[in-house]
Amino acid sequence: MSAPTDVSKYRFNHTMYRVKDAEASIKFYTEVLGMTLLGKMDNPDAKFTLYFLGYQQGPNYKPDDSLSLKSPVFGREGILELTHNWGTENDANFKGYHNGNDEPQGYGHIAIAVDNLDAACKRMTDMGVRFKKRPEDGRMRNIAFIYDPDNYWIELVVHPGV
Repeated sequence: MSAPTDVSKYRFNHTMYRVKDAEASIKFYTEVLGMTLLGKMDNPDAKFTLYFLGYQQGPNYKPDDSLSLKSPVFGREGILELTHNWGTENDANFKGYHNGNDEPQGYGHIAIAVDNLDAACKRMTDMGVRFKKRPEDGRMRNIAFIYDPDNYWIELVVHPGV
């Protein structure tokens, strides 16, 4: 008989996106959104690599290039997993992945809390980031939406603790 489970110890670990170009996506999430590459897992048999990104690892954190399912990364919360199927970045006929917001709609977005929405939007504008919605657009002036390299939506909200 297996041991009982305690749902009070469950944690939301990660969300996974399929990406066409791992290098472009990692650059976007680290340089634009300030995430840290926590590590990666290669699967040569299935020809894909998993990249795990998140926050608060400190400036001297070194990514783990040989993660296993027992890695501390899988004990953290709020991780973004980017799955790159090898070769898609060089396939001119590759149509990309459904971002959940094109028809038919399904999945919506992830959200990143920032310290200053206007300043974050200006910084991202200066970096050439594409916007779905700026704070001054529409009725909801306290949020923005940007696109990542694969057209996934990312909502920007102000962190209530800052």
